[in-house]
Amino acid sequence: MNRRTFLQTTAATAVAAAAGLPARAADPLKVGFIYVGPIGDMGWSYQHDQARQAIAKEFGDKIVTTYVENVPEGPDAERALTQLALEGNQLIFATSFGFMDATVNVAKKFPNVKFEHATGYKRADNLATYDARFYEGRAIQGTIAGRMTKSNKIGYIGSFPIPEVVQGINSAFIHAKKVNPDVEIKVVWAYTWFDPAKEADAAAALIAEGCDVIMQHTDSTAPQAKAQEAGNVITFGQASDMAAFAPMPRVTSTIDNWEPYYKKRVAAMLDGSWTSESTWGGIGTGMVKIGEISSAVPAEVKAEVEALESKLASGEYHPFTGPLNKQDGSAWLAAGETPDDGTLAGMNFFVEGIKAELPK
Repeated sequence: MNRRTFLQTTAATAVAAAAGLPARAADPLKVGFIYVGPIGDMGWSYQHDQARQAIAKEFGDKIVTTYVENVPEGPDAERALTQLALEGNQLIFATSFGFMDATVNVAKKFPNVKFEHATGYKRADNLATYDARFYEGRAIQGTIAGRMTKSNKIGYIGSFPIPEVVQGINSAFIHAKKVNPDVEIKVVWAYTWFDPAKEADAAAALIAEGCDVIMQHTDSTAPQAKAQEAGNVITFGQASDMAAFAPMPRVTSTIDNWEPYYKKRVAAMLDGSWTSESTWGGIGTGMVKIGEISSAVPAEVKAEVEALESKLASGEYHPFTGPLNKQDGSAWLAAGETPDDGTLAGMNFFVEGIKAELPK
């Protein structure tokens, strides 16, 4: 098993867990996390771990937190989740889409343990799901990309062709196209969440094709570094701020803010009000934040996207507002129409104008 950090532990809790007995009321709540990548200093797992540290500080000796990093999706995830449950963790957060089936399986084996799965859609009485509306941040990125590109070619590094990623590509393209009708988007699938070498190769390939904007739905800073080397390419921080690359190439970022959600769910465990539910928050709820817009962005573009951010936060504007067609030209949304969450959660098509092929 990968490196595990214990912020705090007690002999009494360990003995109770080993004996299969419930922890005494006075014992701290044990909360476990598994991460698909390293916590590092930027990216997806880093943001989840920042939130873990925040709850440890918030609740003090009322809780004990544990994490396991670099857990591959698949059988290894099931083993890691099982081990966390056997060690007495009463609330376990599984923080990657590919952990979904493993989390479902382990939740069945431990009905008295509460599980939470990030970005998934399968629930049970002891399994909740939570996600963020990342596509709202992509609307901001797309607007900046459409305004700032000189080649009219935007590159997008996709992780896996799942609805969450497809939403982001579509949203980025729609909003780039709104401000720049000549823009096109090129997609390279990395088939990984975190692999700096693959991400660097993907960025290099897109830059070689003439893309002067690179977006990513992968977690390392390798694309930022490639863009920095190129010197005339802009990027956006993914999951975390990645401000070390500001003001260029990183001109702003979409930041995942899990802290409020984790605090709410731990509080619910402590007061006995935890229930299985599905949460999908965005800019308005604070689960998605937009990083500082750098000086590389023209003032008028900055003002434009700040106004867009305000409309997204208030709910005045939805990134998927018709008229919109699917890639094959068939009608999807009529003028002024917006999709329901079920439709968005199952998005498996590109919108009209995207020439890239969506793998099945």
